[in-house]
Amino acid sequence: MDSKKASTPAKDSPVWTVEGIRALGAVTDVATVGEIFGMSRSSAYELARRDRLPVPVLRVGSRYRVSVAAILAALGVPSDPPPPPPTT
Repeated sequence: MDSKKASTPAKDSPVWTVEGIRALGAVTDVATVGEIFGMSRSSAYELARRDRLPVPVLRVGSRYRVSVAAILAALGVPSDPPPPPPTT
């Protein structure tokens, strides 16, 4: 099983975990954002072109990039991982 995604038994479609999203790094592409939010690649790019994605899109030259922190914020998850539990 991929460490970033787990399969759901019903549809066998990928489900992104918070850890998997954080593992993307600082930014990711629009296709990945679409996958995270459950939309097709073409729908994600169309929404990005119209500034309608649920996250801000950074345009770098001819490429679209999305901040992973913005994805986590849109999902209601803190961008920083929780601190490890104290050891006793």
